[in-house]
Amino acid sequence: MTTFQALTILVVVALATASTRFLPFFLFSRKSEGPYISYLGKVLPYAAIGILVVYCLKEVNLNASPYGMPEGISILIIAALHLWKENTLLSIGAGTVVYMVLVQHIFI
Repeated sequence: MTTFQALTILVVVALATASTRFLPFFLFSRKSEGPYISYLGKVLPYAAIGILVVYCLKEVNLNASPYGMPEGISILIIAALHLWKENTLLSIGAGTVVYMVLVQHIFI
């Protein structure tokens, strides 16, 4: 692949990614926002988080050691931190660090 081809691919991918990110903001401005778009704006973030939780926990085996304990402990820490500090980045970051420490050093 030549340098020109690589740069062309890079530019096309960047434009496609940017357009899919920004196009909804242009199409659904506040003026043209209907009740359906407002409803989706309120519901979709929670649905996405629910789907991510289910996806992350789908292969946890509760019948074999460590019986889902690292995942359960991490979820409790994430929930407690989020209720206490109401900071999503802190909750997810701390939960990830705790989970990684548990699976790599404690539940080997």
